[in-house]
Formats: sequence, C-alpha cells, structure tokens
Amino acid sequence: MEQDERWMREALKEARAALAKDEVPVGAVIVAGDRIIARAHNLAETLTDATAHAEMQAITAAAACLGGKYLRECTLYVTLEPCLMCAGALYWSQIARVVYGATDPRRGFSLCPLPVLHPATSVTSGMLETTCAGLLSDFFKTKRK
Repeated sequence: MEQDERWMREALKEARAALAKDEVPVGAVIVAGDRIIARAHNLAETLTDATAHAEMQAITAAAACLGGKYLRECTLYVTLEPCLMCAGALYWSQIARVVYGATDPRRGFSLCPLPVLHPATSVTSGMLETTCAGLLSDFFKTKRK
C-alpha cells in the first residue's frame, strides 16, 4: 500500500502538469520493477487529439521503453478511472495491474457490464481518491464559471 501511494503521488504530479497546460488534470505513470518507465498526462487539447489521454500516452511511452507492446510486468497508476477506450488499450497491452484514484461515474470502464480489461489484469481503486477527485472537481468548477 505504501508503494502504491508513492507511485500515485507521481501520477498526481503529472495531473498537475496537465492542469498547468489547462488540460483535464489526469496523470499517469507506469512502473516496472521499482522504477517509473513512463510518465504522461492528458494532452487532448494540446494535440487536438481526442485519444491523447494520459493512459494512452503512458502505454505508448512504456512500450517504447521496453521495446515491445506487452506490459505484462507493469503497473499503471492513474489519477482517474480509465475510460473504455483506455481500458481497451490496457487490455491489448496485457498490463498486469491498474491502480486508479478517482472513480469516473460517467465514463469509467467499470460501468461496462462486460469485463473490458485483460483477465490477468488486477485492479485497485480509490488510491488517494480524495486528492485525485479534488483536483478534477476544482478544475471543472473553474471551467463552469
């Protein structure tokens, strides 16, 4: 649990980097062994690309780091529950584990009645949830003004 918090704090740094760019503040890191092999945050506005979610950016960077498309020995730490698109990419990468902070009650993969992650992927939810959710909530409050 202590290690999970450590890595989620790194994902929160990425979410704050997204916030600084006026992007939806979602951050992600992918860890292999005891080191970060990929860091990413949302870039959908910056890249004008609806698929440029933090998870997608991190998966691409991790695959490049490892020199292969499978992330079977890796854990994704992400501040918001992945959407179905990202869950599909996580499925194909065969990532070992997903740890997320805030639940996404509108677009999160857990809304799907069918399993969307690879059967070998384990999930831990609610890691530093209050902090992760607060960052998102504050961002959208300022956008609605």
